[in-house]
Amino acid sequence: MGGGRSQVNKPHKTRFASKASRHAHKIDKVRSGKPEGSHRAALKGSRAARVQRSKAIRDQKRAALLKEKRSSVGSSSAPRVVVLFGLSSSANVRPLAKELLTIASGEEGKPISSTVASPTYKLRTMVLEAPYGDLTACMELAKVADLLAFVLSANSLYDSDSSSPIDDFGSQCLSVFRAMGLPSTAVFIRDLPSENKSRQELKKAAISFVSSELPEDCKFYAADTKDDLHKFMWLFKEQHLSSPHWRNQRPYVMSEEACIKSDDNSGLCTLLVSGYLRAHNLSVNQLVHVSGAGDFQLDQIDVLKDPFPINERKDSNSMDSEDSGIQIVNTFVPDPSNQEPLLVENIPDPLEGEQTWPTEAEMEEAYLKNNQRKLVKRKLPQGTSEYQAAWIVDDTDDEDGDSENDNQDGAGMVIDQQDNSDHGGDSSDMDAVSHFTEKFDAETIGGTEMADDENLTKEQIEAEIKKIKEANADDEEFPDEVETPLDVPAKRRFAKYRGLKSFRTSSWDPKESLPPDYARIFAFDNFTRTQKHVLAKIAERDDGALKDCAQRGSFVRLHVKNVPIDVASKLVHPSRRLPVVVSGLLQHESKISVLHFSIKKHDSYEPPIKSKESFIFNVGFRQFTARPLFSTDNINCNKHKMERFLHHGRFSVASVYAPICFPPLPLIVLKSRDGEQPAIAAVGSLKSVDPDRIILKKIVLTGYPQRVSKLKAIVRYMFHNPDDPVELWTKHGRRGRIKETVGTHGSMKCIFNSSVQQHDTVCMSLYKRAYPKWPEQLYQI
Repeated sequence: MGGGRSQVNKPHKTRFASKASRHAHKIDKVRSGKPEGSHRAALKGSRAARVQRSKAIRDQKRAALLKEKRSSVGSSSAPRVVVLFGLSSSANVRPLAKELLTIASGEEGKPISSTVASPTYKLRTMVLEAPYGDLTACMELAKVADLLAFVLSANSLYDSDSSSPIDDFGSQCLSVFRAMGLPSTAVFIRDLPSENKSRQELKKAAISFVSSELPEDCKFYAADTKDDLHKFMWLFKEQHLSSPHWRNQRPYVMSEEACIKSDDNSGLCTLLVSGYLRAHNLSVNQLVHVSGAGDFQLDQIDVLKDPFPINERKDSNSMDSEDSGIQIVNTFVPDPSNQEPLLVENIPDPLEGEQTWPTEAEMEEAYLKNNQRKLVKRKLPQGTSEYQAAWIVDDTDDEDGDSENDNQDGAGMVIDQQDNSDHGGDSSDMDAVSHFTEKFDAETIGGTEMADDENLTKEQIEAEIKKIKEANADDEEFPDEVETPLDVPAKRRFAKYRGLKSFRTSSWDPKESLPPDYARIFAFDNFTRTQKHVLAKIAERDDGALKDCAQRGSFVRLHVKNVPIDVASKLVHPSRRLPVVVSGLLQHESKISVLHFSIKKHDSYEPPIKSKESFIFNVGFRQFTARPLFSTDNINCNKHKMERFLHHGRFSVASVYAPICFPPLPLIVLKSRDGEQPAIAAVGSLKSVDPDRIILKKIVLTGYPQRVSKLKAIVRYMFHNPDDPVELWTKHGRRGRIKETVGTHGSMKCIFNSSVQQHDTVCMSLYKRAYPKWPEQLYQI
């Protein structure tokens, strides 16, 4: 054996080692200033810091999961909402709902309400039925469902009339639910045979039919016997339920009971809504939204004794009791200094110099004053007509000074503006021009609103629908092309339009020439920062820092004040099968602004969708009417082109005047129909809140080459000032500019970057900013 020296193995070859490592033995460790093993100690310390940081993150996640589980399951949690939805007309939902309530309550008698507390399962459950055929009701129930349970009948697998157990209405609702954001899902399979082998085969067949339409984590249950339902309840108790992100951002109450308390004010009342508070704590100083009715303030919040306790105990903290036996545990009254005001529209100040378009009367007055000026004579090329002269602006006279020597022999044309005003400047001509302008605007935007059905016959309605469809087809084939008017000077007709040398790089001021409606809206300096601040307030409210908040999971009674009596009576009418949903609004969410939605036309909707047509927008818990303006979404440009129609197969941006909402939020667009259920027109999501988004309406004036000579061409049926920087382009990819006018019939000489073919079309693009339309009535109820 060797001595006390430890074994030293042969080191690896140093071919690929660094130079510093090869000469490390030559450096004195004392003179290097680094103690021996310092690198190893630093590595050890960093590793310990990483381990500690990962442990802290793991503990935070575990604590958040425990807190969420305790809030969703237990005596202090709100009942779990199970919504039963039949995938076809053959699926009978009502017997299943009764059986579930009976199993959950443990009593064979008839359940008193749709909410039961089960001491056996230590769980409170609310079972609701989605009415088949009512799309709006199914959507409202899906918004508040903790578990969306689809009911499938096994008999529909052998139905010869259909190839799938999901009918048209079921598939339509499924597409809407997916667009809204699905909560946790399950499928109840009914009418299975009693024989075990055929039962399993039929269940597998049903799963293979439906699984492609549902999420991957969807659970499938047989639901024919009591043992099947008992098995479901035990699994449902331990199941971790997921819900859409937008619903977790706002507190909401789904009514167990709703009634009206009349006020002294005529036409107004107080709406009392009792139910469990979910998702977050609710402050009495907060604004609330009643689904379908609007935004309101709270007059009071009463925290009541739990009417469905899992374990019966005497509550000694009750402060008061009413004649009906309802015990009030706590009461919150708003603080006038801290209560959020109900602001919907901004009140414009006329002294602040709001930029608006001039009215028709002001434009007419300015036109008359312009025609009453002193006699102004201008030198124009020979053969220029009055129509062509209207395009030439006054500031070009200095640039044409060189042509005075060329036209000394009287070849030029002198236009007397005073004479023109005498012949064509009367009020009747102005009325005709304004009438033509309004008509032209309506045509270029895709047609006006259809007239009332009462004033139109069946043939006229069919003709109007055919006209709209033809306009939609023309817009797809020839987008933006318009004809130059013959009876109105194009300079006056297109006064609000301007040319852009480059759509992407040319500047456009977003604060320029704003409409009067922009004085009524609100805007943010930094929307992202505001959203972070608002969400931080929700976390502060949930931590218990505020004393005026009702805790989530508690049974509360909300006093919603100043609700119109006719609206409240519709909400609490006995024929209404839907619960009243009252959701808490975040800060600023009652104010009107310009919202932009990413939107796509639904596959099942065939009629054309025009810009500024009235639709029903479902955004989160909200439902309001809007008249959207469609536009493209350019990523690398601050200007976006307006679209006259929403076309199939591509996403567009819909801009509307609507209450402010904080994304993410889903969008479902419905089109109301007389005497029928609303149709799904489009789906999408909230993109941004930005009044400064520039949407430009584009028109293309067209002309046709009359004579072509290499790079030059004489184009007729279109004329513009040659000194204007607007560029010309052709449908075959040529680029050019106007050189000069020719003759008296609107022809012009143009120069292009390449030879122009005789059958080509010369185009000129003009732009003006477009805005959405203000809705006549925001809420329908």
